[in-house]
Amino acid sequence: MGKILVGTSSWTDKTLIESGKFYPPTATTPEERLRFYASQFPIVEIDSSYYGIPTVENACRWVERTPPGFVFNIKTYRLFTRHQTPVVSLAKDIRAALGAVTKKNVYDKDLPPEVTQELWRQFRDVLEVLRDGGKLGAVHMQFAPWVAFHPETFDYLIHCRAMLAGFTVAVEFRNPTWFNTDRHIARTLAFERENGLVNVVVDEPRGIANTIPSVWEVTNPELAVVRLHGRNHGTWNRKCVPLHLSGSTTTITALAGRSACRCRWHRQSRAARHRRRTRI
Repeated sequence: MGKILVGTSSWTDKTLIESGKFYPPTATTPEERLRFYASQFPIVEIDSSYYGIPTVENACRWVERTPPGFVFNIKTYRLFTRHQTPVVSLAKDIRAALGAVTKKNVYDKDLPPEVTQELWRQFRDVLEVLRDGGKLGAVHMQFAPWVAFHPETFDYLIHCRAMLAGFTVAVEFRNPTWFNTDRHIARTLAFERENGLVNVVVDEPRGIANTIPSVWEVTNPELAVVRLHGRNHGTWNRKCVPLHLSGSTTTITALAGRSACRCRWHRQSRAARHRRRTRI
């Protein structure tokens, strides 16, 4: 059976800090919180990278502040997963290269190819720091709800795979068309296997436009990922969702037997981005 790692989606979440239920009163700085977190869990997701590409300097600090064997999964910048992206989240040099921009938000299609390539380069620089420090797990791509099962999307996924060559990439969809028919399920899983992409298994509400079913399949023999988002329909697109583990533990253990895997459990509020998840 593969190794199972359990952790959360962030160590800096505002609601987690203010709850006073996890960090000791003496952990008052980002460094102290990360060091304490790493003494309690073996893995964490860097969620802030979704909102803006981290600096290489910060990545070096994360490596230095965690013990040997600690694992960082990192979320890709929102532009790469075709989310609406505030211009202010771009680095200063990128904004300068763009010149005057009339929109407050942009999508990947709005930027010149050379700018997008530079953003990918900056993101890879951060990944290389984590990898060189022996701390990098998977690169997590959580695609926007409107990214549907379509030939152009498959082409874009191949492009993303090329941009992240040499790294383990986990893919999470939020559009049900990827798994809404037997044919789509088979095609999606076959594509992930052909390209070495990790299928992200989700535990979340059913029957909502931006949710998908749990597809308990391993597509990369080196890793499986499970994210426990909670099953509360009423709060799925709003605040914190309660976590329901009934039946999940046995299934996760079975999945672990089919991969050299790690497992992560997270709880995250949609507002604060700290929902509990599980990574195998």
